[in-house]
Parts: sequence; C-alpha cells; structure tokens
Amino acid sequence: MRVLLTGAAGFIGTHVASALRESGHDVVALDGWHPAAHRGAPPSIVEGVPLLHADVRDRAAVERALHGVDAVVHQAAMVGLGADVQDLPDYVGCNDLGTAVLLAAMAAHGVRRLVLASSMVIYGEGAYRCAAHGPVVPAARRENDLRAGRFDPPCPHCDAPLTPERVDEDAPVRPRSVYAATKAAQEHLAGAWADATGGSVAALRYHNVYGPGMPRDTPYSGVAAIFRSALERGQPPTVFEDGGQRRDFVHVRDVARANVAALEAAPPGFRAYNIASGRPCTIGDVAASLARACGGPAPVVTGRFRAGDVRHIVAAPHRAGAELGFTAALAFADAVGEFAIAPLRA
Repeated sequence: MRVLLTGAAGFIGTHVASALRESGHDVVALDGWHPAAHRGAPPSIVEGVPLLHADVRDRAAVERALHGVDAVVHQAAMVGLGADVQDLPDYVGCNDLGTAVLLAAMAAHGVRRLVLASSMVIYGEGAYRCAAHGPVVPAARRENDLRAGRFDPPCPHCDAPLTPERVDEDAPVRPRSVYAATKAAQEHLAGAWADATGGSVAALRYHNVYGPGMPRDTPYSGVAAIFRSALERGQPPTVFEDGGQRRDFVHVRDVARANVAALEAAPPGFRAYNIASGRPCTIGDVAASLARACGGPAPVVTGRFRAGDVRHIVAAPHRAGAELGFTAALAFADAVGEFAIAPLRA
C-alpha cells in the first residue's frame, strides 16, 4: 500500500516509517516540525523517505500528500501534559483541527483507511474496585489529599481504599487533562468520519511509549526520557508523589509493529485498541531500574504532584492480540539496558 504517515519525523513516527517500509509499504512522510517536539531545521529524509515539511492543518499540503495514497497513519500531535493552560490553543489546533482537516481531505480523495495514534490518557483515572461497592469510578483526586500524601483515590461512596484494575477498550472515556480531551476528540472525529464515509479507523491507545529517539527533558517529554536526561546530567531521577503510580511501558518498536498490524487488518468502522506490554510497573521501579542500568544516583521521591496526573492506569491488551495479531514482545525489564544507552532526540 501507499501510506501517508503524518508526524513522520517524530519519536514514534520515525519508528513507524521504518516498520512500514520493512513490511513492503510505500511511505509518504509528512511532518510539521512543531517546536514543542523538535529543535533545529527539519531533515530532508526520514528513514530513507523524502520528508514533506508541512502542517497537517494546511489543507492544500495535505491534499497534495494524499495523491495516490491508499491509507493514512496519523501520528502528528502535540503530546504530554504541557506547561500550563496557555498551551490550550496549540493542543486543540494541532490535535483536533489538524485531524479534522486530514479527515476532510481523506474523504475528498476517497481514502478510507486510517490508523490513528490515540492514548491511554482518555481513560482518566482508569478502573477501580471497592470491596464493598464493586467497580467504581473515583472522582478527580482532591488537592488537599495530594498535599497530605494521600495519593490513591478513595471510593466515592464510602471513602475506603480502592484496588486498581486493568482497563479494557469498553471503559468510558473520562479525560482529565487538556491533552487527554484532545485525544478523545480525535477519536470522536474519526468515528464520525468512519460512519459518514464507510471508512476503517483503528485507534491505537498507546500506553507509556519509550525507546531510542525519545525527546529529551521538556514539558512534553515522557517520564522515561525525563529520568534518562537527569541521569545523563549526573543527577538523580525526580519521582513525583510516592513513586507508587502504576503504568504500562511499551517499547516504541512494539508500537511501530502495532501500527503495521492495524493498517493491514483494517477493522470495519471505528475500533479502539490498547497498545501496551501487559506488564505494569510503578514509576518508582522504572526510575530505580534506569538508575541502576545507567550507573547513576538513586531516585529521589519528592511527594510533589501535578494537576491532571492520574494515579494508576494499566491496560488489558487482549483485543489487539485477538483482532490484530499484535502482542508486545519487549518488557521494560528486558529493554531497560538498551534504553539506558540509547540516543535521545536533542
């Protein structure tokens, strides 16, 4: 297939470009080179493919890129929690308006196959169970509790401690940050597009992606890159809260394979998939493992917290295995040594 890959010069996009080419697909690479993700001048070639330097919100540029294309893999987006509310227009513009422009252009050109980079952040606080009340949806964590070091959300009915559980794709969408809201909106736009055009959308809800080529320590970086950057400076990784936050870290090469699998499966209509390793770990464990692998100082647990962060979010990855034939191959414990010395993006 001839595939338009947006965000092709980004951390995940470069790995997806490589995986697509290795699978025999013809890649058209497009990237807007947003300053939140990139520094310097954009390259002319990405993974052996000429790069079209254009913003996905530029309808004319997207129309040109879609010429002769069979499918789109849409990675372009602003990621992370950002710096503050002043990022709101950029997030909505890049993620939602950009997706709307792309979908409209796809419809005009008769392109009916889309793989969308989504995120686990749309689940909000994830899934929990109360011993007395069964499955419950906790409220947003209260600042007074966080300041007092009570980081786990209580039962909304009896205030008792909750047990976190795995989230599957049928869980309600409850975004609790601007970024999360824009990713949920991307899914809704893509679903409406699929209904209107008869198109296929595979929305890949990435969990915590890490690996070679991650951007260095910025407000938009993933936590694994932030820890790596600190260790490179000879400083201890700084762990927020008590380090007990549970996450699923999935290697970028696995994410790239998932994109190829979703492209080739082309599920009918709109279908969401958790893309995760299935092996959760705590943020504190990730920091400690990286520190050992880098031979650096032990992590410092600060008790600090960020508005918009959630406590636990761990996926049930079975749907991707059953319907796409995708199962993550790399556990964080097995790949941490490689990641400790892998180059990061400047």
